[in-house]
Amino acid sequence: MPFFEIIGDIANQEVMARGSGIHDLPKLRRTYGGRNWRKCKGEATIGLPDGKIRRAELHWYEAQSVGKRRIKLKRYLD
Repeated sequence: MPFFEIIGDIANQEVMARGSGIHDLPKLRRTYGGRNWRKCKGEATIGLPDGKIRRAELHWYEAQSVGKRRIKLKRYLD
């Protein structure tokens, strides 16, 4: 079971790094393929395994042909 589930949409999306500015770029390309990778952040409402619903900041990598990968919970906002 995943640690959290995203409920609804991710708001306030922002690109933090792109291309060679991403430290994990070789591993992302080797694992998922794709080009033009971006590291992004945003805010979303998430559901936790214990039933709590919280607002959180999330970070993830995305590429146009691959989609969002490695979504990480960075901090709770409430």
